[in-house]
Amino acid sequence: MKTNKYVEDLRTKSAAELSQELVSAKKELFNLRFQNATNQLDNTARIKEVRRNIARIQTVIAANLKSAE
Repeated sequence: MKTNKYVEDLRTKSAAELSQELVSAKKELFNLRFQNATNQLDNTARIKEVRRNIARIQTVIAANLKSAE
């Protein structure tokens, strides 16, 4: 149910806020991958979670663009 709340939160944000959220998620993913490569990452499941969050953000952005047409 935590993901449903996250998606609902994303749907209430503006396009600028969504793009900012996407940039920060991609930065976090880069940092997690870097930590994983240097064996400093404890929670490797976080990579999968961030990747899915990026996909959720992109889905909401695409839905907003389609509904704006």
